[in-house]
This record gives sequence, C-alpha cells and structure tokens, in this order.
Amino acid sequence: MSTTGTTRTVDRAFEASLYADSDAALDAGASLLAADPSADAELARRGGEFVASAWRRGWQPADVVRIVRRELDDVHVRLVGRLILDENRQPPTPRWAAQLDSLRALGAPEPPRTDRFSYTTAVLELYRLLLRLPAIEPLDTDAPGTPRAPRTSGAPGKPAARPRADGETRVLSRIRGLLAKAEATGFPEEAEALSAKAQELMARYSIDEALLAARSPDANTPGACRIGVDPPYETAKAVLLDAVAGANRCQAVWNEALGFSTVVGFEPDLEAVELLYTSLLVQATAAMTRAEAAQRAGGRKRTKTFRQSFLAAYAHRIGDRLATVAEEQRQQAAAGAAASEGELLPVLAARDVAVREQVTRLFPETVTTRVRGVSDAAGWQQGAAAADQAQVTARPPLER
Repeated sequence: MSTTGTTRTVDRAFEASLYADSDAALDAGASLLAADPSADAELARRGGEFVASAWRRGWQPADVVRIVRRELDDVHVRLVGRLILDENRQPPTPRWAAQLDSLRALGAPEPPRTDRFSYTTAVLELYRLLLRLPAIEPLDTDAPGTPRAPRTSGAPGKPAARPRADGETRVLSRIRGLLAKAEATGFPEEAEALSAKAQELMARYSIDEALLAARSPDANTPGACRIGVDPPYETAKAVLLDAVAGANRCQAVWNEALGFSTVVGFEPDLEAVELLYTSLLVQATAAMTRAEAAQRAGGRKRTKTFRQSFLAAYAHRIGDRLATVAEEQRQQAAAGAAASEGELLPVLAARDVAVREQVTRLFPETVTTRVRGVSDAAGWQQGAAAADQAQVTARPPLER
C-alpha cells in the first residue's frame, strides 16, 4: 500500500476510535489497523507526535509513564516506554535524562507479542489517553518541545547539580514497586517479605544524609519535581509528603486527580524530600503490616479503616516531629550565622522567598484538603506509635 494509503488507514482508524468512548468505536479503529500491517510505521510516528504534544503541555517522561500505569495496563506501559525512548532526540535536562535512564534500565520495552487486533486495540487505548492529557504546570522550560528561556546561573565557579545516578533511580523505582505489591497482596506473609525487601534496599544503598552531602551545589533558582502519590489512602500520603517537603525548605502541592504532588525547592532539597518520603513510606508499610498481624492474632480481620487511620496518624505525627526538627535546625543555623557575621541566614531567607514565589507562579490558586475517614482508634494509636519509632536509614530516630 502506498504512503498515502497507509496515512488514510491511520486517519480513518483515529476518526473512528480516538474521539469516542465506546468499545464499538475502539473495535472499529483497531480492525482497520489490524487489517493493514503496512500502516504500523505511520501509527508509531503518530504516537511520537502524541508524546511530543504531552511535553508541550507540561508533562515529563516519568509523569506520562505514571499516568499510563495508573489508568491502563502493563502492555500500555511498555508501548509508551518505547514511544518515549524513540521520540526523545533533543538534549534533555539532568532530571529529564535521569527519567529516560530509568526507562532504559527496565530494558527496551518491545511491543507485545500477540494477535494484531489485540495489539492495535492497545495502541489506540494508549493514544486515547495521551490525546486527552490535560495541560499541567511546566516545570522545566528547557525540556524538549517547550520554549527556551534564560536560566539563572549558579555562583561563579560552582558547577550545576549533577543528575541522580542511574543506580539510585533504579533503586527508588524498585522500592516503590515493592511497596505497591505489599499494599496490594492479600497474603500477610508476602506483604511482610516485600516490605522487608524494600527496607533492605534502603539500607544497602545508604539513602541517608551522606548521599545528599555528595551533591554539587545547585543554581540560584528553585526547581520542581513531581512525586507520585499512589492509591490507596492518597490523602494521608499527600499529608506525609507535605510534611517532609516543609521540613526540607520545600513546598508541595497535591494534584489529587492526576495522582502526584509537585514539590518546589532547590535541587539538593528536592532530592532529600524524595528520599526521606520514600524511606518513611517503607517504614510505614512495614509497621502497618506488623500491626495488622498482631490484630489478626487477636481475632480481628484486616480492614480498610484500620489502614486508613494508621496512615493518617502516621502522617500527622511525622509532621509534628519533622516540624520540631526543622525548628531546631533553624535555631542552630541562626547561632551559626551569628558566629559567621550573619552570612547564612540571609541566604536561607532568600531561598525561602524564592521557593514561595515559584509556588505562586506555578500555582496561583490552591485549596486545602481535610483528612477524612479516620475512625479506627486502634489504627490511629498504632500509626502514631509507628511514627514515633520512624527513622531515616543510617540516621538516629527523629527526636521528639
């Protein structure tokens, strides 16, 4: 079939399926594509255009993979991973490069080996989702497909922050995957084993303050990153992330509909937020698994209300403790600044102002969310107790 013919096939398939929600429309488009293997190259090219359009609307590789995993299935994740790696040919920013490296680390995602109708159906389901992605706040004006803008450079002689190493990115992704599996399984022994493995990984790769201290200084302009806030119990997790962000001189804004929070701050602080949040989730999941085992031993079944109350109390108590630690650190900084002719405090104050201004620029309108559904007294008590014992790997427990 000629190039014009293959283009016409794809156009007809898109017209039949992408702009309608019915299964019948999807089947009609998939049938057209399945009957014309010569249209596959054009179909892939159009997929690259959908991905490039997502970049122009503020999305980044990790964001697209996250929403596809949340809304569709593994086959669609593999398809979009291949599209992203094939499309991205422009020089990326360090954070963008780390996201692409994370995709490559999973292995080259190949199209599924299945019948053509199932394959083209999956492609159209993916394109439907990509087509309807809303515009979100652009976090990096140097990302592919976005207009270039001047960037504030760092102090003379200071290098820009280097991207996170590939191994670190892979470890964080694996830890989150283990936590998701621990949450989803209905078998307590499996949940405990998965949580223990996540803790082992945290310890093995020394996700602690020493890792952060090795980072190079960042530019004078705050950046931003998106961190997934996955179901279930998203509100408690968003509260926990907000507390961690605040304790690290950052601010977090939760997008409940799209399943992530945007954290604004300077690069070393952003990394600290991601690592500490991941560590605290690991500890919360492990502690909750143990608490549930004790509940079952006493004759009580696993319940949603127990978990929801546990995590809500955990987030609330961690927030209190982190706030106390942050205040102590500010007092120590003030004492140190007084001893060094007051050089440090103005810098920290200027950074705080810069972060607030960046948040206002990105999110001119925000609303507060109240934690609901906390009704299990045992869950609340044990969640608070677990928070009192929580610690970051290789650091002492947070002081009360």
